Amino acid sequence: MRKVVVLTFVTLDGVMQAPGGKGEDPSDGFDLEGWTVVYFDETLGEVMGQQMTPPFDLLLGRKTYDIFAAYWPHHESPINQAKKYVVTHETVNTDWEGTVPIKGDVVAEIKRIKQLAGPMLQVHGSQQLIQTLLAHDLVDELWLKIFPVTLGKGKRLWGEGTIPAAFKLTASKITPSGVIIASYTREGEVKLGSF
Repeated sequence: MRKVVVLTFVTLDGVMQAPGGKGEDPSDGFDLEGWTVVYFDETLGEVMGQQMTPPFDLLLGRKTYDIFAAYWPHHESPINQAKKYVVTHETVNTDWEGTVPIKGDVVAEIKRIKQLAGPMLQVHGSQQLIQTLLAHDLVDELWLKIFPVTLGKGKRLWGEGTIPAAFKLTASKITPSGVIIASYTREGEVKLGSF
């Protein structure tokens, strides 16, 4: 079975909206776009390079797909070789080679795609899609980059519908700029106890 791996830049208070710069996602009046830029150092760049080395396919929400499709087809990158599954309710431009729209029963279709032979499915950005994946227990791994900043507003990684779930830390590293790189795999139910 293919794994769904969520790669996310996130603040200490859980915000994941518009990490890359002005104009990325100003929805709901968000005016703190680009909050990762000053922390992006060589170590983080190396880790991102490793994590974005094929084989993988992409599973993206429509807004993130549009951002990626405006940039990556015009640059040489392994990301162009990946199949791009796009969750959308509208018609999507499939000029970017390997684009496959997902419509209708999104959860059933993602479950079906997970059963197909192929590489991992990487989810970048795509906050609404991540909420759906978390609510239906479809996330196998989280590859988080936790930045030493709080924003107090913005779209969050852990939104409504997140189910109780246990994860196991499988790798971690701290960059010189203070970004915590942490990878987690899904590990069963939450275990409760008392002191």
